[in-house]
Amino acid sequence: MQVILMEKVVNLGNLGDVVKVRDGFARNYLIPQGKAKRVTPENLAEFEKRRAELERQQAEKLTGAQEKAARLEGLMVQITRKAGVDGRLFGSVTNFDIAEALQAQGHEVDKADIRLPQGPLKLIGDVPVQIALHSDVVATITVSVLGEH
Repeated sequence: MQVILMEKVVNLGNLGDVVKVRDGFARNYLIPQGKAKRVTPENLAEFEKRRAELERQQAEKLTGAQEKAARLEGLMVQITRKAGVDGRLFGSVTNFDIAEALQAQGHEVDKADIRLPQGPLKLIGDVPVQIALHSDVVATITVSVLGEH
């Protein structure tokens, strides 16, 4: 299915690009999320009329994400969990726990934006964690996992 991107989508394209994607990806994700519309003459004409407005909205989102990243960059979050004597946690620290700890410090971050490529944290120590606030903006914070017996 061919769609017009209404905003920048990672690994797919920029605002206004006409791309071919699988039908299910378009029907289940891109179109319901408002990230794309089907390619029809009417939708192409409507997009061209709204292009300046959409570009302005995208620029505002980008500057907002950059400001938020500047506030978050270098931040340290401490999370305490029960741990064994060898430093392994009984359980783990997930992106939900990190989002809650950031919210307690006054920073609103969606748990889906927190990147844990190796999965949940299962050891005591300081771990750098990336937060993708926008497709072009990534902030790095340090999560300090403390153990209690």
